[in-house]
Amino acid sequence: MGIKFNAYEIFEMAEQIERNGAKFYRKAAESAEGENRELLLRLAEMEDEHERAFAAMRAELPGAEKHAVTADPDDEDALYLQAMVKGKIFTADPSKNLTGSESMDEILQTAIDMEKDSVIFFYQSLKGAMSKVIGDRSLDVIIKEEIGHIVNLTQQLKAFKEKTARNGAN
Repeated sequence: MGIKFNAYEIFEMAEQIERNGAKFYRKAAESAEGENRELLLRLAEMEDEHERAFAAMRAELPGAEKHAVTADPDDEDALYLQAMVKGKIFTADPSKNLTGSESMDEILQTAIDMEKDSVIFFYQSLKGAMSKVIGDRSLDVIIKEEIGHIVNLTQQLKAFKEKTARNGAN
């Protein structure tokens, strides 16, 4: 039998994902300069905003949802979430892997991968497991913001590579 999570616990996990992302961006910003540093700090603040949004959703849960487990008669959602807890989203603080010698494109690519993982592996599963409790609309807003993060990061990576190529050609 899988571990069952209630809505309260799932929002706590989502908040931790956002804290990990913010910590990653802030640590990466320590070794960046100028525009790159400003970008990384803005990304950290976006993660902080998402954490606050999840905390607000968690605070608004009805009392019963703070204790009742999600409806999952076959344990499929619970087993999937348990696997994620053991997977790369939760196992380690991603900022611990930063040495300070990473290039901006390495930092951005890592960030893109982390954002994709959070959308694909966590938020979509959260939506499936929790839609009856909190409604799809709240999670759709967060998923849309996370996808926007991926688009923004991809654009930043493309611009960075183009700038690097232009500077290398000069």
